[in-house]
Amino acid sequence: MLVEPSQLIPGCVLLRDVKGKSNRPIIPESTVLTEEHIMVLQKYLVQTVAVATKLATGDTYVPKAIEQKKIIKQKQIEAEQNLSFSDHFTEVVADYKQLFIQWQNGMPIDIPAVRKLIIPLLERIENINTEAYTLHHETTKSEYIYYHSVAVGILSAYIGKKLDYSKGEWLQIGLAGFLSDSGMAKIDSNIISKTGYLTDSEFAEIKKHPTFSYRLLEHLPAINPAVKLAVVQHHERLDGSGYPLGIAQDKIHIYARIIAIADTYYAMTSDRLYREKKSAFQVIEEIQKEQYSKLDYQIVKVFIEHLLNIATGTKVMLSNGQTGKIVFTNPDNPTRPMIQLDTNNEIIVLKDRPDLYINEIMKD
Repeated sequence: MLVEPSQLIPGCVLLRDVKGKSNRPIIPESTVLTEEHIMVLQKYLVQTVAVATKLATGDTYVPKAIEQKKIIKQKQIEAEQNLSFSDHFTEVVADYKQLFIQWQNGMPIDIPAVRKLIIPLLERIENINTEAYTLHHETTKSEYIYYHSVAVGILSAYIGKKLDYSKGEWLQIGLAGFLSDSGMAKIDSNIISKTGYLTDSEFAEIKKHPTFSYRLLEHLPAINPAVKLAVVQHHERLDGSGYPLGIAQDKIHIYARIIAIADTYYAMTSDRLYREKKSAFQVIEEIQKEQYSKLDYQIVKVFIEHLLNIATGTKVMLSNGQTGKIVFTNPDNPTRPMIQLDTNNEIIVLKDRPDLYINEIMKD
């Protein structure tokens, strides 16, 4: 019989392969479905699946009622939407911290719990815009590691959406970003919480975290292989200078290339225990320098276009403390527009002033 994923229950038996966008099986024929399989089908936005009339136990399968499921889902959505995006983000960070502590104590990753936590937040990306790029404003130094994982998940999904991936795929990209640093739970907590600069040996330990993240996910059947690859490769670079494998170019999965940019941007714009934050505009300029060697040029291009979609008239503060408004932006130098100062109406062309940069966008 054909049913919606929301009607499935553990023990249902697939009669046909469930195929994804690439026409490859997501879940093969004859699989006995678990809660994790059902979550995967729902998050891939699979419309219907063919299952046997009897469960694997031999009992008759009675599909769940569709309407009740939708009512429950709607109540969850309404509760989450009553929170501002910023408050919802902070709430997820607090819950992620509890998961991270469990992983530190040797607990496996509970994928249904992870999805229940992060997917509703990622789905709100459809209704936000520049908020995705200002998440670093919420970060605290002492809790940075928890904010980082949630923010990288959001940014990765946001970039995936702007690259015109289907919703099912950009949710997977966001999930990969969210889990990319899960392996940090296996790093000595004294290194993670160190306030000074890391020694070479300590940094060598940190560089093991993509491998540890992969191992936490390796044997979980509900996790897409592309997500696992993205997790282990998110610190690889196109020129082969990354880690842990030092692979290059086409060997790096596209999801990993997306997460690399999200990870870099959030890390550099946030206050960390051992490093002060930089202006988003400074960070973008540094990312631009690496777009032809280390990072994927096309992804960087899309990322910058949406980040720097700043209207003429927007008020800004410069690195010297002066304030003004943007009067003209050259598409070839989007981080260095022309600014009219508030004090004397003087026009400053930032392209010609390497000593100055935009420190922040000011709220009206």
